[in-house]
Amino acid sequence: MGKVSGRVKIINDISELGKIEIGDILVSIQTTPELLPAMKKASAFVTEVGGITSHAAIVARELRKPCIVGTKIATHILRDNDFVQVDANHGLVRILERVA
Repeated sequence: MGKVSGRVKIINDISELGKIEIGDILVSIQTTPELLPAMKKASAFVTEVGGITSHAAIVARELRKPCIVGTKIATHILRDNDFVQVDANHGLVRILERVA
């Protein structure tokens, strides 16, 4: 699936779509079709809920982007603008630089 690095942007509502820029890591409780514009800009997705048939997983396969679903804690641990590495091959998210 792949490994990418980028800045975290937590997006749970359509009103937050403006936060994401090309190459950011989209972090969400779950994704919905309304978040698709942000998903197209993101380099990877990380969600708290979901499995292999979840919206995030299906879109990730279609767009050929790394995706980790079912973390249960992603939006609680990660913060906007943290610099992270998403390794979908091993199911890992590493915080490389924490925003104060």
